Amino acid sequence: MKILISGGAGFIGSNLALKLLEKGYSVRVLDNLNPQIHGDDPNNSYTFSLIKDKVEFIKGDVRNSADWRNALNGVDAVIHLAAETGTGQSMYEIEQYTNTNINGTAILLDELTNNEKLSVRKLIVASSRSVYGEGKYRCTNDGVVYPLSRTEKDMSTGNFSVKCPVCHGDVTLLKTDESSQTHPESVYGFTKLAQEALSLLVSKSIGLPTLVFRFQNVYGPGQSLKNPYTGILSIFSTQIKNNSDINIFEDGKESRDFVYIDDITDALVLGIESNESGRVYNVGSDEEVDVLTIANVLKEKYRSNVKVKISGNFRLGDIRSNIADLTTINRDLGYKPKVNFKTGISNFVDWVNRQEIEANNYDRSIAEMRKKGLYK
Repeated sequence: MKILISGGAGFIGSNLALKLLEKGYSVRVLDNLNPQIHGDDPNNSYTFSLIKDKVEFIKGDVRNSADWRNALNGVDAVIHLAAETGTGQSMYEIEQYTNTNINGTAILLDELTNNEKLSVRKLIVASSRSVYGEGKYRCTNDGVVYPLSRTEKDMSTGNFSVKCPVCHGDVTLLKTDESSQTHPESVYGFTKLAQEALSLLVSKSIGLPTLVFRFQNVYGPGQSLKNPYTGILSIFSTQIKNNSDINIFEDGKESRDFVYIDDITDALVLGIESNESGRVYNVGSDEEVDVLTIANVLKEKYRSNVKVKISGNFRLGDIRSNIADLTTINRDLGYKPKVNFKTGISNFVDWVNRQEIEANNYDRSIAEMRKKGLYK
């Protein structure tokens, strides 16, 4: 079985390619080797070096129909990972994100619909928990609720908590299941939701078995240390390695569901080998970790003396907290996360310690967001 991975030279894609090769699959990769991820010289890219000369590699762009046509020829399944990522950057690179994430997916689906020579029998689309916005909560007065985005007015006074959209009272975080309301708080989240809808709609009409995976915050060895726009563990690690103090947004209690790279690739393999179709699945770790804890754990593991400062700054479009409900993917695919955060972050730090120190471009990314009025 030959599998095409779009974005296959990236963090998730390269690790997935190696896992598929181990299982005896033939792998083709389509990737544009974006400098923001791979640097100016892709030959020095860690993730590209993992797959170079091991897979059939096509340098191309998902926004180009000819590149898709070339890549799709003769493959049995497609795992569509290629995307612009990062909530903050998406809020001012709107055309770039929509062209890549939405139009790139539309071109793929157009080829799958109209090219009769293709032999694709399975499609998996990578989405994101960002489609849920703030996610699912319980209010004492109003039951299960889906809060609206937090306001600049509240956050500027240090009130970072999520409120009930009905009574405006305090709420308690619940695990977000796949039937939860979707209301993205960023352009990135919107593009991922559009990817989902397009893929499920078109694949149903042409009878192509398709699955959508909503990834939580993915981390692990190989995560780009060059990209200052996404991957909080990588951002903090690069700051620490450059002896730069860590600026914690909000009050440090904002939390995420951090899922280790091996668990993500396991889920994707389960998807390829399953008979399920037309389904959406959360992929997470079943753990909730706050940002301040992450910063302090990394500082300790790197044996660093940098300061961890809670600034009260915030980014518009960020969500407060989240944790995924994994009931459905466990029931249908047998997925269970194997790597807990304690083990995963140790593996990540060990890997970072073996890498060259990258330039700290974090301040530049913050300056861009401040200029656009997104960073307060």
